[in-house]
Amino acid sequence: MDFSLSEEQRLIVETTRAFVENELFPHEAEVERSGRLRDDLRLELQNKAIAAGLYAANMPVEFGGAGLDTLTWLLYEKELGRASYALHWSCVARPSNILLVGTEEQQKKYLYPCIRGEKRDCLAMTEPEAGSDLRGMKATARQDGDDWVLNGTKHFISHADMADFAIVFMASGEEEGPRGGRKAITAFFVDKGTPGFTVRDGYRNVSHRGYTNSILEFDDCRLPASQVLGEPHRGMEIANQWLGATRLQVAATCLGRAERALDHAVEWAVSRRQFGQNIGRFQGISFKLADMAMELKAAELMVMEGGWKYDQGIVTDAEMAMAKLKATEVLAFIADEAIQIHGGMGLMEELPLERIWRDARVERIWEGTSEIQRHIISRALLRPLGG
Repeated sequence: MDFSLSEEQRLIVETTRAFVENELFPHEAEVERSGRLRDDLRLELQNKAIAAGLYAANMPVEFGGAGLDTLTWLLYEKELGRASYALHWSCVARPSNILLVGTEEQQKKYLYPCIRGEKRDCLAMTEPEAGSDLRGMKATARQDGDDWVLNGTKHFISHADMADFAIVFMASGEEEGPRGGRKAITAFFVDKGTPGFTVRDGYRNVSHRGYTNSILEFDDCRLPASQVLGEPHRGMEIANQWLGATRLQVAATCLGRAERALDHAVEWAVSRRQFGQNIGRFQGISFKLADMAMELKAAELMVMEGGWKYDQGIVTDAEMAMAKLKATEVLAFIADEAIQIHGGMGLMEELPLERIWRDARVERIWEGTSEIQRHIISRALLRPLGG
């Protein structure tokens, strides 16, 4: 593996970092204080992101995206991750690549408008009783002639309030699995305004203020067969094939915030003086910095290796799980240590550290909890030996 960046990669990193620092950082305080991202500000920043070539950069060139390979995409995600989630996700959208599975007509209706910034998508899987256990979902889709009728509830659905449509996964029957019968899952496109589909305000969240979650309710929501994404009853196969890299994406954004927190800690250790010298000269502080830098480097190597292997077609689920697990836990460690180095000042809103610390908590839960990642890793170790 070549650890050096190409000229194109360096340019993408520099362009993305400049955009984040010049266009997103200045609005973080407003979003934190108000708990919301103004629509006019979102559209203004979205247009700037489109002009800078940063919008929908994860999409292939033939569909109008930037066509970044996975490794370059993760470098880009790391830089975006330095800013608050509400700003970088809502203003520099990366449409779900599961949209690429759609038919030509579905792509015209959903994929291309998302790439152009005319529509927004959201992904709906999680339910009140089905989080990590997606096969345990209770929301159902049943066939009625040529139509499908959806009933049930989804929750914790990110940015569904601003989305124009949802990609919804529903239990649609039974199928045989390795351990007997299990629920078959079908994916659907559901447009806002469809009768029987309601989006309600979600929960107030300590992490990622301004980045909302919603509750989706389906009450005899009738859809034509043309709204099925992929094949009926094959929704989990689609999700597993197309959404695996999202764990690397989460990991990469965590790297950006961890790096930002470490930078603040280093600057503080040099500028803050106690007992006649800067506090970085005290072993209690300097050793913390050394451990933070080492853990960040280890996490970054795991994430970037995962991206490189993804492009080669040789990455494993366990390797992506390791990268997500390591990066999210390293972010929590560095955010906490950065606050400890700053003392009381670290908890004040004048610095981004208390936000980074709060935001870090959800990273070990969404896109698969740390326990699920450990399960994936341990299963990969034990199964070849019959365990």
